[in-house]
Amino acid sequence: MTRAFFPAALCAGITLLGACTQFPALDRTITPALDAAGYPALVPLDPVLASAKATGVEPVQATAAIDARVAALKSRATGLRGSVLSGAERQRLAKGLH
Repeated sequence: MTRAFFPAALCAGITLLGACTQFPALDRTITPALDAAGYPALVPLDPVLASAKATGVEPVQATAAIDARVAALKSRATGLRGSVLSGAERQRLAKGLH
């Protein structure tokens, strides 16, 4: 019973702690010039969507570019998997540890 009560009490405590937060003063934050400004003009959605599609990415080319990048990174990772120390350096380090 105690184990089931702890998470519920913790959540309730955090919620109550957040409820005590002071809100920032938001009254009179809008300037008179902003209050007098008109609403923005509404534009048809079709031209906006058409321009977005025109600047889109070609999926086949993007996939090929990503696959090439993945292959290059895997090749580079394979090259980095080898030992950093040469045989002589490894022997010198082993002597220093004993």
